[in-house]
Amino acid sequence: MDVSVVIPTLNEAAGIAGAVGSVAGEASQVIVADGGSTDGTRAAARALGAEVLRAPRGRGAQMDCGARAAKAEVLLFLHADTRLAPGWKAAVESALSDRRVVAGGFSLAIDSPRRWFRVVEAAVSLRSRFNLLYGDQAIFARRAVFVEAGGFGGLPLMEDVDCMRRLARRGRIALLAERAVTSPRRWEERGLYRATLRNWLYLAMYYAGVSPKTLYRLYYGGERYLRESADRLP
Repeated sequence: MDVSVVIPTLNEAAGIAGAVGSVAGEASQVIVADGGSTDGTRAAARALGAEVLRAPRGRGAQMDCGARAAKAEVLLFLHADTRLAPGWKAAVESALSDRRVVAGGFSLAIDSPRRWFRVVEAAVSLRSRFNLLYGDQAIFARRAVFVEAGGFGGLPLMEDVDCMRRLARRGRIALLAERAVTSPRRWEERGLYRATLRNWLYLAMYYAGVSPKTLYRLYYGGERYLRESADRLP
């Protein structure tokens, strides 16, 4: 079973080697969909053997761009600050050997010894059992079903949750015991408790019907609105 890995990037030169290196040996194709980096990310990714695409800025739009260029029957979307352990492909193949499974993701491990992150990991494990998998869990999907479901819809925020909801209507979602190891940087930059509460608040707002476009503008204070993705948004 061939797997194409898509990695969305924006100024990830310092960490892109970890993400690409963790999958390059087992993936049939590694695509870096870059949203306009100015720090050498694209050059670093090419040096690692990845295919590099210039994409409209915004994670959903970037991953959709990468998916369109993918050649394999299975797609895996890996955040640039996340790594997979050797054997990840076999785990994906095992999950998809059940034809009822259309997509899935890995259990989350946060690369920090702080105890609060163990609480976060436990909460992620719980919500994942309700098909609420986030992008930092290295979401994978059968390509044909992903396309049929509309991909990430070019959404700049909640693109992962929105996509998983649509995929779940088409079959089973698998939660793998194997872990995706992600950086703690977003929690550390925004504050541990504040970032966690903020994530749950925005998830609640999404389920209450607030559009991803509005959520994005609230999340980033309206200062970095993605014009490239605006025409695609609801």
